[in-house]
Amino acid sequence: MLSHDQIWGAIDKLAERHDLTPSGLARRAGLDPTSFNKSKRLSADGRLRWPSTESIAKVLGATGASMEQFLVFLRPDPGLSGQLAKQLADQPAGEPDDAFPPQGSSIPLLGFAQAGAGGFFDDGGFPAGHGWDVVEFPAAPAQKSGVYALEVQGESMMPLYRDGDVLIVAPGAQVRRNDRVVVRTNEGEVMAKVLLRQSPRSIELMSLNPEHANRTLELSDVDWIARIIWASQ
Repeated sequence: MLSHDQIWGAIDKLAERHDLTPSGLARRAGLDPTSFNKSKRLSADGRLRWPSTESIAKVLGATGASMEQFLVFLRPDPGLSGQLAKQLADQPAGEPDDAFPPQGSSIPLLGFAQAGAGGFFDDGGFPAGHGWDVVEFPAAPAQKSGVYALEVQGESMMPLYRDGDVLIVAPGAQVRRNDRVVVRTNEGEVMAKVLLRQSPRSIELMSLNPEHANRTLELSDVDWIARIIWASQ
């Protein structure tokens, strides 16, 4: 569970990243300059005060930071190297993984629960079989051949991905360290994670939700791994 100190600590780190005091960060976000003061983090009777989701949204908008960057500040994982944490924190916000032209096309859509049931993918993780819905996506099929969409179900990927968000997945794209990926195991488990490292025998994955543990999987247990290239947030 996220703690009071973790949430406020992430806000302090975000302010520091932009050479701001907590007061300066609040002012830039259009909030009362005292909103993030340490004295405001406890009520007069000693109860914990938490920043609202609206305040966090305004701070991210004012600094241009992404939710993924805020997640790094929220809980730098013990297994995450300082260099990797810095790379994630410094990654420019608001830029998609690929530059898509303003064209529309329909691509296959499937829920995560269905994706785990089997029968919807070929051996390479490309869409196959029947039962797919469709969703509009701003890229021509010829340019992003084989891409499909997975709809997030549940809260296991919070705070980066919420229930109902749509993730566009490219099974044919090269997967690199730090990429957000969808992984399906031979047992039918489907998960969205950040790829920390890959060896000839295993992959290490960072969970998007701080309440869920990181995973290490043997490659022999992985059915397929595909890169997330866009999300509907």
